[in-house]
Order: sequence, then structure tokens, then C-alpha cells
Amino acid sequence: MNPMTPNSEIAYPGTPPIWVDTPDMLDSMIQRLNQEPVIAVDTESDSLYAYFEKVCLIQFSVPGADYLVDPLALKDLSSLAPIFADAAVEKIFHAAEYDVMVLRRDYNFEFANLFDTMLASRILSWPRYGLGSILAERFGVTQDKRMQRHNWGRRPLTTAEMEYARLDTYYLLDLRELLLAELQKTDLLAEAQETFQETTTAVWHGGGFSPNGFWRIRGARDLPRAGLAVLRQLYLFRDREARRRDRPPFKVIADATLLRLSQARPVTHDQLRQIKGMTPYLVRRYGKKLLRAIVQSRDSKPPSPPWNQNHHRPDPAVLARYEALRAWRKARAAQRNAEPDVILSNAILMNLARSRPKDIKELEKMNIMGPVKRVKYGPEIIQVLWQN
Repeated sequence: MNPMTPNSEIAYPGTPPIWVDTPDMLDSMIQRLNQEPVIAVDTESDSLYAYFEKVCLIQFSVPGADYLVDPLALKDLSSLAPIFADAAVEKIFHAAEYDVMVLRRDYNFEFANLFDTMLASRILSWPRYGLGSILAERFGVTQDKRMQRHNWGRRPLTTAEMEYARLDTYYLLDLRELLLAELQKTDLLAEAQETFQETTTAVWHGGGFSPNGFWRIRGARDLPRAGLAVLRQLYLFRDREARRRDRPPFKVIADATLLRLSQARPVTHDQLRQIKGMTPYLVRRYGKKLLRAIVQSRDSKPPSPPWNQNHHRPDPAVLARYEALRAWRKARAAQRNAEPDVILSNAILMNLARSRPKDIKELEKMNIMGPVKRVKYGPEIIQVLWQN
């Protein structure tokens, strides 16, 4: 595979991707992967179509072969674990954090030696770092944007769906070569590798239901107490229905519709039909249950805002140091035409502002950045913290 200039004729491989859905085919694929020091990887999930999202496809590319692994057919993928954990094999992802989180969540995989083409392009200050944009600009490839919302849990996949999935890894091998050369040329490889290493520890924190999650709905805090009681009741009903149907809650009833119901608090089907977002289908399917939930909310105690929402608000001195660090970061990022969070994240800046290490030794004990960034930015950070 050779990089192509934009707008050139796309040369797809002559053979289709290899569909892997039996233990024998998985073993055969692993034998091939074990011959390579560098492997491109991606995943597809069904987060837009299921209550409990899951990995529905794992793509691998090596020179001369592209594989599509079907986790829905293969119940045991433990034989892939040594590849992901092998420090001698570099795994190329684009935006690896999500893939690492879901593969660790679903299969308990551990990771070593990653190369993240999205992070690398951001570190190099490429103006666009989405894979679709990069493929178009660097390889002349246009992806079908309709596939971005595809339900990857459906089987069988069409030829077009398989080709789209293959594109997510097919060009990563060449893209890695382009990025690696530029990282070496700009003396940013060590910083990039340190950032890649941080990604290997990513852990899934999403997916859990909280009965107080309705507070996160936009506009909830502006409701009167009676409206909040309705919103909580409707929110709990929607979650039960989403679980029963194995659908994402927003695909049962949208947040905005729940809010409007809580504002209007209808008591009849005619009033229900007047609410924006309450389609004839929703009225027909859920009308009686929604009206019952609204009536039941009258007998419940209106919820109070979480007591500790501002409990950990930093004191003015910490906020002053945090803003000073943000100003320093902005100036540092401007020097290399990078986005500020490429330097350090907001979470790290707040941690620094709270702890206020007085020297590099204390900064090292905090264990919030790797040695490369600590050497590069540490002295400046200490200076900023003790000037404010």
C-alpha cells in the first residue's frame, strides 16, 4: 500500500477482506498476525442501537491482508489477548482511547505498544485529524458518511459495509509511516510515544445508570419542583422501557421531549398530543404509561439538587493558579500551532493548581505526567505556580 495524493484514482486491493467467524479462521488469522511487527486495528460497536453497547466488529490490517472479526459469532476471543499485550508488536489505532476502553471492558484485554494516528496528527498540529478528513486529503479516499451511524450488530454485513469497515484500518499502516517520519523530523516522537503509552491504561467509565441522571438533562434545573418530580418519574420509566427493549434511552423518548412533558404536565391524551416530540407512535405506544407516571409523580417528594454539586469548588487561590496555568498552556501551544490540550489536559492543570508542587521532585511524585513532558514543561510549570 502506497500513499496516494488527493483526488488520485483509488486503488483498492484486489481481494476482499477476510471474514473471520469460526475458531479455525480466528486461529489462521492469528498465525498471520504473529508474523508482523506492526498491525492496524479498529472496532465497531452498536452504541446507537442497544441499551448495553458491545463490540460488534474488530478489524485488523497487515500488508496484503485485511480481516473482519465477528465477535457476535465467536464467543471466545481470548486468543487475541497476547497480541494486544505484546510490547514487541505495535498496534496502530486511530483515536485509540475508545477502542482500548471497550476491548478492555468486553474482553479484559491489556495493551502495550500503541501508535495512535489521531493523537500523532494532533501533536503534529495537522489542521484536520478525523480519519475521514485524513483519508481524503492524504490518500484521495472518500468514506460513506452514512455508515458512521450504521448498526454494526446486524448480520449479515453487505459488501459495502465490509468495505467501509476495512477502510478504517487499510490505510493506517501507510498513515503511520507518514506520521512517524514527521514526528522524527520535528523531534516530537518521544512526546508522542509517551502520550500513546498513557492511552494503554484507558478504562471504561460509561454505561452505568444513575437514578439521578435526569439532573444532566438540559433545562432540568430550570423546572419548578413539581416539574422535577415529573421529570424524575418519566426518566425512570424511560430507562425501564429502554432496558426491556434493548434500546438506547434516547431512542425511546428524547431528552427534550421528557423536558417538555415535565414543563406541561399533561393529564389527557389530547394534551399529550400537543407536546412537541410526542409523535402519534409515541402517544399510541406509551400514552397511558406516560400519563400514569405524571399522575404518580404528584404523590412523590420533589427531588432536591445534589447537595455536593459545588462542594469541591476550588478556593480563589487555586482558581487563580489554574487560570495562570491555562494562560501558560495557551501560549505554549501557540508556539507550535497546537491545540492547548495537546500540551496538558484541564484535569492535569487543576491537579497542579491544587497540589502546587514546589520542585521537579514533588512534581514527579504526583505521577500525573510522563518523564518527557515533565522535563519539557516541568520547570515552566513550577515557575507559573509560584508566581501566583
